[in-house]
Amino acid sequence: MSRKRDPGPIGWTWRWLLFVVAALILNLPVVFTVFTSFKTNADINASPPVWLFAPTLQHYAEVLTTPTLNFPRYLMNSFVLAAAGTAIALVLAVPAAYAIVRMKFGGGTIVPIVLMLRTLPLVIFAIPFYFMFQWLGLLDTRLGLSIIAAIINLPFALLFAIAMVRDLPYEIEEAARVDGAGIGMLLWRIVIPLGRPMLISIAILSFIYAWNEFLFGLILTTRSATPVTVGATLFATSFGIRWGPTSAAMVLSLLPPMLVGLVCFRYLTRALTAGAIKG
Repeated sequence: MSRKRDPGPIGWTWRWLLFVVAALILNLPVVFTVFTSFKTNADINASPPVWLFAPTLQHYAEVLTTPTLNFPRYLMNSFVLAAAGTAIALVLAVPAAYAIVRMKFGGGTIVPIVLMLRTLPLVIFAIPFYFMFQWLGLLDTRLGLSIIAAIINLPFALLFAIAMVRDLPYEIEEAARVDGAGIGMLLWRIVIPLGRPMLISIAILSFIYAWNEFLFGLILTTRSATPVTVGATLFATSFGIRWGPTSAAMVLSLLPPMLVGLVCFRYLTRALTAGAIKG
């Protein structure tokens, strides 16, 4: 068996240099937004663009302290809807996946229908949801957006949960059944503990997707439950776009999902490679 050749210091330097250049190119819009958030208004409007400048936090201070916008509330709204939507999706997906895999219930019909509905553009559901939420009194509420987040996340959460249940050893469940365990006990004592890494992965992805929800946040909220993705656009007025505060708001809205992704990267890779080895 041949041994891999060590590229040496020069080779590793070139590899890291290419990696950094590729990362900068792929994330150039994000880098540009971060730079803009630290520029003064004069530097932002300068032509040609200013690349060397004295950073300032005035835009962040304005975003966080403007009473008419209440940006901290937008952040809290996004956190609540993302967390609640993730919890609802998991509570529904795990039992459904167990029924599909172990009880052979609806696997040939329910899963294709659910996945097909997820492939449709979300905008076609906007008007029905608006009138439904208006009738239920859920417009501009955190509960309403949490339900939307759960509906959006449920298809892929179900798909990953099915892969999780399939990978669990059935012999342990058989032994528990012999000892008199019911379905509820099997889920709580065996499936959830053994599938915890995958469940964490599903929760992370669901949280990120729910946090980034914009369409329904724009349509179904006005003030009380406005998420941060919509709140970040409120600095664009009829008098023009205030690029400094807008960039600062976008950076603040980017931090939570980015930190979650970086901290929990190993769980994300487990979810994204689910089913790649076992059929």
